[in-house]
Amino acid sequence: MKVKQAELVISAVSPAQYPADTIPEVALAGRSNVGKSSFINRMIQRKGLARTSSQPGKTQTLNFYAINQQFRFVDVPGYGYARVSKKDRAKWGQMIEHYLLNRDNVQLLLLLMDFRHPPTELDIAMKEFAEDADIPHAIILTKVDKIKRSQWNKHLSIYKKALDLPTIDALFMFSAETGHGVDDIWEIIQAQIDA
Repeated sequence: MKVKQAELVISAVSPAQYPADTIPEVALAGRSNVGKSSFINRMIQRKGLARTSSQPGKTQTLNFYAINQQFRFVDVPGYGYARVSKKDRAKWGQMIEHYLLNRDNVQLLLLLMDFRHPPTELDIAMKEFAEDADIPHAIILTKVDKIKRSQWNKHLSIYKKALDLPTIDALFMFSAETGHGVDDIWEIIQAQIDA
């Protein structure tokens, strides 16, 4: 996909603030430091649209980014960051769950996981949540450039086993640094928003 236009539409904390239209949305979920902002910036070829932070847990709102007036990326707050109070974490959890379960615009959920480490309990729980809720989803393995190519198959098998996947076909490797995987991910996104 050629991205000609991309902008942050709104940072929302409640359904009343969500854009009121039927434009398809692709939600991004992942741990606080998994690289969701870097993912958005790389996908749309813009350096600073989604703000990256060295401080995990910074995104505390649902950030809606309009892409080509065709669909939106929706960056949901990262999960699993210890420095945030339990109360705040629970609040975000409810906000994310409410958005994913009740928002008709959601066409696809991209679950971002850090390829350098095995999936966490929260990663696994998020994948099971998507399956139980019947939300179309794909798993994006970020930071693949940080692992030697000779180790890729080993890491893919760890993911296949930990996430209980029949094949590695649902795993998409991605690097914000090199752009590895960008075209394949655009294909999945296009297929879902055109469906």
